[in-house]
Amino acid sequence: MQRTTDIKEELSKRADRKKEGPARPDQPSSRDTGLREDGAIRLLRADEIECRVSTINVYGLRLLLYKDARVDQKILDEMFSPFGWQRTHQEIDGKLYCTVSVWDDTRQQWISKQDVGTASYSDKEKGQASDSFKRACFNWGIGRELYTAPDIWVPASRVHIRENKDKKGHYTTSDHFSVQSITYNERKEVSALIVTDQDGKTVFQMGQRQRAPQPENTDPYLGLLHHELERTGISLGSVLERFGIQDESQMTPDIYSKALNGLMKTKTKGAA
Repeated sequence: MQRTTDIKEELSKRADRKKEGPARPDQPSSRDTGLREDGAIRLLRADEIECRVSTINVYGLRLLLYKDARVDQKILDEMFSPFGWQRTHQEIDGKLYCTVSVWDDTRQQWISKQDVGTASYSDKEKGQASDSFKRACFNWGIGRELYTAPDIWVPASRVHIRENKDKKGHYTTSDHFSVQSITYNERKEVSALIVTDQDGKTVFQMGQRQRAPQPENTDPYLGLLHHELERTGISLGSVLERFGIQDESQMTPDIYSKALNGLMKTKTKGAA
């Protein structure tokens, strides 16, 4: 009789568990974790954003804003709890894909988003795994606001730039940069931004009441241009006419670079 009662109790417990829905693998039974109804992913704070030099030349450098995988992990833990999300990797046609899944308590299932990674020069396998994870997190909305960041141009007057001794015409810098403050509008777009260097000096600033700074004119370098004009005997007027501009103030860094490169390839006036 006791054995029959135990079996009935066990069957009753199993029936109750089935009503509650499928269990998540390696997850606690608490219902306070998982996909939020509004699906809101918070925006990145200034200390979670890093700056990377994307291009550099004699006139200055351009910065890109990015997040690393540790920030993604922290926000996923924060938003969904350490037990409310998971990541998996798989190779498809020789490319490594990452799938980030979040548990949805309402639907009682995993909701997944996937993306592919690109290899890094230093560690191909690790680079693809990290990059695919970060891209998958972008699909979840983590750091997507960085796509709205302005063009961050830092003129040479605000940064230490030197020419690479081994590669003529290639430039580098030992300066590093960080986001001091960042503000977003109601559309989750970057509306104000301040970037500083390692000494705390502001090298870029953009706000709601002012236009994003444009590359500064090339006045500090016009001396080199005039030197080349004098050396080659080519008139400034012919250079301006070639680029369809009226005076030096209209010379952008790109025009200046093309003009200077052309002059440097020209023989010295009077040379055989």
